[in-house]
Amino acid sequence: QVQLVESGGGLVQAGGSLSLSCAASGSTFSINVMGWYRQAPGKQRELVARIWSGGATNYADSVKGRFTISRDNAKNTVSLQMNGLKPEDTAVYYCNALSTDLGYIYWGRGTQVTVSS
Repeated sequence: QVQLVESGGGLVQAGGSLSLSCAASGSTFSINVMGWYRQAPGKQRELVARIWSGGATNYADSVKGRFTISRDNAKNTVSLQMNGLKPEDTAVYYCNALSTDLGYIYWGRGTQVTVSS
């Protein structure tokens, strides 16, 4: 089992910045992908960004150039730096960890990000 605990989030004005962090504990040896998803009210959960253990990254088109994902493999943490925030970025952000070898997916409890216009 893997436990994910998010921190960060909150309320910010449009154009501002926030940073999210997620710490993984437990059987982290199997995790090779970590990332962030978000879910706005009435919408499906969507990928924001993910990072592979080798450092490769994927971003949603809507956040490219504004968000940066990073990972510390030694500490089993993943962070998301969000700049130039827009009201449409308002959502609950979930940390995600994936073991592609074992086919396991883990989720954090989520943290609210609210961007006011």
